[in-house]
Amino acid sequence: MKDFLPFTRPEIDEATIAGVAEVLRSGWITSGPQVKAFEAALSAHCGGRPVRVYSSGTITMEIGLRLAGVGAGDEVITTPLSWVATANVVQEVGARPVFVDVDPKTRNIDLDLAEKAVTARTRAIIPVDLAGLPVDRDRLYSLSKTKGLRVIEDAAQAFGASWRGRPIGSFGDLVSFSFHANKNITTAEGGALVLPSDDLIPLAEKLRLQGITRSGEDGMDCDVLGGKANLTDLAARIGLGQLAHLARFTKRRRDLAKMYFARWDKSLGCELPVEDFENSNWHMFQVVLPPKTERGRFIAAMRELGIGVGVHYPAMHLFSLYRALGWKAGQFPNAERIGRSIATLPLFPAMKDTDVDRVCEAAKKALA
Repeated sequence: MKDFLPFTRPEIDEATIAGVAEVLRSGWITSGPQVKAFEAALSAHCGGRPVRVYSSGTITMEIGLRLAGVGAGDEVITTPLSWVATANVVQEVGARPVFVDVDPKTRNIDLDLAEKAVTARTRAIIPVDLAGLPVDRDRLYSLSKTKGLRVIEDAAQAFGASWRGRPIGSFGDLVSFSFHANKNITTAEGGALVLPSDDLIPLAEKLRLQGITRSGEDGMDCDVLGGKANLTDLAARIGLGQLAHLARFTKRRRDLAKMYFARWDKSLGCELPVEDFENSNWHMFQVVLPPKTERGRFIAAMRELGIGVGVHYPAMHLFSLYRALGWKAGQFPNAERIGRSIATLPLFPAMKDTDVDRVCEAAKKALA
């Protein structure tokens, strides 16, 4: 068997590895100058908007909700087709997640259904850019304006994506990114929150470090309940190294996605993603398997052929935690069908052109 091809793999260059070693030798390895440099670089990418980095892309959403004033008794509309963190953070701040179904083509939240789900208790909406394909930002912000909703963009998968030529994060309300190891750029673990105004910076900083405010050499106060969510300088240095390659990474992902479309056997009966090479950063290449295909068997067969396949994601309203809140099977047929049959195929910058051929040939055998 040829070398195993995982569905994703981070690419860390030698200069970044050397940079991390320099940070280790510096004696300052937690939040410090590298974090400030990374935040400045991210702000430049986001059109000069203020950006603060955190220990995960989950805590960025939770803090985003807190900055938006979302709390007990509030409702937050979101999609059931995402990593469960998207809804978990809503419960963390005491609010209730309200799911609506997805568009079967884009696999993103159906904004027409979202509009119908707004009630007097709805305070915010969390759209998810599944696989790096942006939710329609024009429709999203028209809806938020009309209904008076805050937006916390779950752009965990969309760093490097754009909307009508503008980078995701360079406009809008609160925008959350993830830099987990499987994302388009990584800090190993980590995330960033783009803020809509400088006024939110003090609270965004306090919430990531125990609510502490410092003044002078020995002045300290705590006036808000914060947590521990700061990013280390080690992680930030990785992020700085990764950011330098973002354009190359994105171009390579788009080129690989084009190869998939050109070489995939359409007679297999799979549903392919939207062919978007302008906005999407192609974080993942996902197919929805034919109706009678058992995904577990497909994944096992692909693994036997040396190909890794991921599952992103089961419909989360069917998890026990959300069934306990009253959600049940049959409520969101599109998300449930996609969640049962979606499969993430290998896609990462270091892949070779011939790797796409390997995947396509293996899929034909596995689906035979």
